[in-house]
Amino acid sequence: MTNPKIEGTRDSQGLARLLDSAPVRELIATLEATRWTGRPGYPIRTMVGMALVKALYVLPTWTRTVALVSEHAALRLVLGDAPSQWACYRFTTKLREHSDALDTCITAVLADLHDAHPTMGEHIAIDGSDLPAYANGMRFLTKGGPERERYSDPDASWGHRSAVSTRKGGGYYGYKLHAAVCTTTGLPIAWHIATARDSELQFVNQLLDSALAHGFTPEYAMLDKGYDGRYVYEACEKRGIRPIIPLRKVFPGKSAPPSCAHGMWTFAGADDKRCATKWRCPMHACSPASTWVKADRLHPLVPRDSKRWRALYRERGSVEREFGRLKHEWALAPLRLRRMDRVRLHANLSILGRLAVALDKARASHETHAPLAA
Repeated sequence: MTNPKIEGTRDSQGLARLLDSAPVRELIATLEATRWTGRPGYPIRTMVGMALVKALYVLPTWTRTVALVSEHAALRLVLGDAPSQWACYRFTTKLREHSDALDTCITAVLADLHDAHPTMGEHIAIDGSDLPAYANGMRFLTKGGPERERYSDPDASWGHRSAVSTRKGGGYYGYKLHAAVCTTTGLPIAWHIATARDSELQFVNQLLDSALAHGFTPEYAMLDKGYDGRYVYEACEKRGIRPIIPLRKVFPGKSAPPSCAHGMWTFAGADDKRCATKWRCPMHACSPASTWVKADRLHPLVPRDSKRWRALYRERGSVEREFGRLKHEWALAPLRLRRMDRVRLHANLSILGRLAVALDKARASHETHAPLAA
């Protein structure tokens, strides 16, 4: 069942609007220019429309996508034809060869979304989510037997995932989606696909740089305690971003605020230029009555015991909700393809559909609330 909030876009008229949007039209024109000789094949607009249909209608395979379009008269009218599944596979090969054109399209969509939502990207949440591979995921050939040496998807690897709902945590074979999500709009602004064994910490730099390259200026970055490390704090502070990360382990006496005989000192503000926090004696009886503490992992610029820190950290749930939407409403999972380059293209197409629909909704809302001309 489709989400009622976006039901109006998941139809033939919504698909037509997406295909006529400026970023998608530019993508079509760029791919058209790569044609040289031979059979003309299906129009590029038709093939790009098929990729959007696959994400809009939450279809895991090209076979089901082609079957839907073949029996859907309105979609055929918008696309102009119903390509074969083999044509779709050939088109994905073309997209992998010209991935820069798809990246340019995604960047343009993000820029238009930023114009529609000026505060987009000021608060971001970063996390990773598992993507089990379309492969024989049994680690051992038999119970108690030798470990498997060959897998049907050799690019994937073994990793660990946490328990979710009724699913037990533990090892899995596959990939991992690392993403930075705007907590205001709930939309991804940067992402990367890696194998399951790769640590989440090593992609923080890449996600932050990608968000900045897309024109966003994050002020706060919310991450869970798995990212609690000096490397992550330095990566955020280097870019002028304040990390909001709980401590993985409490250090009694080291992570606590200054104290005296009158009790624990109270927070009195932070100075970005000094990169330090100010603390005051609760009774104003000490001399000096206040002191500066240099900001670091144990003493961040936003103290962990403050209401502001707790309010900011609650926004971290937006990245978990977005992972669920991408997997269950935008056909990101389950994977029905193999190899790293194909998985990355699949993720980019799913996220492109998600962002394009959000842009279409933003423009429709703006037109609805625009003042009437005199």
